Amino acid sequence: MSFHFDVLDPLLEKAAELRAVFHLDAVDRDKQGGRPLEQIRILKESGLPSAQIAKAYGGQGASWLTILRIVREFAKTDGSLAHLFGYHHLPLNLILFRGSNAQKEKWLSGSAAGNWIWSNSGNAMSKTSTGERIKGGWTINGSRPFSSGSHIADYIQISFENSAGERLTAAVPADRPGIVIVDDWDGIGQRQTGSGTVHFHDLRIDDDEMISAPSVPLTPYTSLTSLLQQSVLLNVFVGSAQGILEEGREYTVGSSRPWIYSGVERHIDDPWIKRQYGELYIRTLATAELADKAARSLDAAYIQGPSLSHADRGAAAIDIATANLYAGEVGLAVSSEVFEVMGARSATQANGFDRFWRNVRTHTLHNPAEYKKRTVGAFVLTGEFPVPAIYR
Repeated sequence: MSFHFDVLDPLLEKAAELRAVFHLDAVDRDKQGGRPLEQIRILKESGLPSAQIAKAYGGQGASWLTILRIVREFAKTDGSLAHLFGYHHLPLNLILFRGSNAQKEKWLSGSAAGNWIWSNSGNAMSKTSTGERIKGGWTINGSRPFSSGSHIADYIQISFENSAGERLTAAVPADRPGIVIVDDWDGIGQRQTGSGTVHFHDLRIDDDEMISAPSVPLTPYTSLTSLLQQSVLLNVFVGSAQGILEEGREYTVGSSRPWIYSGVERHIDDPWIKRQYGELYIRTLATAELADKAARSLDAAYIQGPSLSHADRGAAAIDIATANLYAGEVGLAVSSEVFEVMGARSATQANGFDRFWRNVRTHTLHNPAEYKKRTVGAFVLTGEFPVPAIYR
């Protein structure tokens, strides 16, 4: 049993090679937390950070289906690196959606040439950083939580509120004076994502680093960022389910012992074990199919550019919400239930199998399934698409 990727896609082939490298110390790094600096170096050397950037800017022009399958491949062993790679695309595409031509040329071309890693420190739920207008720019003070990837980034997208309470966004080099990475992320999962706090101490932002303005309304196309975020996370969930099932099978075949009342000499001959693995495998295959369907819907919406209609954006949103919801439920179930068929000796820190459940559980809490079910249910009953907003 294995979950194959498209062997004709060289980017996915490269991702599989990197996954094998990341797997060597994934359990130890999960325990340590902190910054995966060596893994980020390897990722940048691979050229994958520039994969989705359009060829016009020097990138490779990869589809979202390919990018999200790469996220899934990494998540088979390391949810943190899958998350960091996936979220790297959010600020890049925010620039594409809302940046000026000069900003696109500067940042997208620079990122493609240097394989920069991008992150964000602009959690929309926490209005905890403010900007004061100065000549030629802004001075920012305060902090922002859940700043995934800021600890390993070359560039950071930041958000803050002005005196009128309006949310503004900019992009700045991660090493600019005034940015302080706190390294206080203490989640039970996603231990190396650095999803903690970033402080701003008189951070200077120039006017040409500001991305769009609050007065510019969102369009179906420019609102795709939230769908990109949800797409990344659902593929972290799918990859986590695939990863624990592959590792669980290997352990079950090689190490698990039959229960004393099972009546079999080999654990894998127990009808219960066979049925359970069959069920977990089928559910995992199903969620991967939904994930691919959602990725293709995202690609179909994305390539329409500024002409994207509300209906086409809405159709993609429903596909992504459906896949996200099911992937989260399957990821949690598979990463928990597999312990029953691996047996008591599998539940050790040395094995590290629990990292898959902890990674999925950490992210699903940020986006409760109940509200996604309501969104999908409302569409089923009325045909109404969700209004573009955070998480939808």
